[in-house]
Amino acid sequence: MRDNGMNKHGRTALLLDVALAVLLTGLMGGCGEHEPEQRGASAEELTWDDLLPADWQPEKLLENFNAEDIADEDPRAADLMEKLAALWKEAPVVPGLNGRQVRLPGFVVPVNLEAEDIDQFLLVPYFGACIHVPPPPANQTVFVTTRENKPYVGALFDTVWVEGKMQVDNVDSALGSAGYRIDQARVTPYETNE
Repeated sequence: MRDNGMNKHGRTALLLDVALAVLLTGLMGGCGEHEPEQRGASAEELTWDDLLPADWQPEKLLENFNAEDIADEDPRAADLMEKLAALWKEAPVVPGLNGRQVRLPGFVVPVNLEAEDIDQFLLVPYFGACIHVPPPPANQTVFVTTRENKPYVGALFDTVWVEGKMQVDNVDSALGSAGYRIDQARVTPYETNE
């Protein structure tokens, strides 16, 4: 059998590495490099960094996890993943965003993957979140509902702009936990030349 570089500790260590990489991707801006700006009187354009409290240091949380010494089949590996998921679910949010009209780019992860029309989805900062890799922390996930009678017509992992009134609210789904929500959102395709 060929060695693919994954030893018995590989998957657990890889998942923690992915969690850190995912977090750093979010910290670096996710979908685009945008400075916050006002879009007329309608909505303030945000980056994913704007959803993170200034004093939150998730890399310090990850220092407590040493996956290198735990094999995938070790019961401690599942325990480690549960602890990490709990930390991500309780990631702190920015209370000052509550009630603000915002515009944020991200990737679509439908709450109901089998629905033809997407009227609820998680907006996440990176491709593959919640499906191919672990979900991002709650403070890097927005639960979105579309405008009444205007479902989003698209697909999993489409890149979009979401515009609407931001609410600080914990929402749990089978795919992940969100620390924010935008109801009755305006959803448009992401364009890099905007």
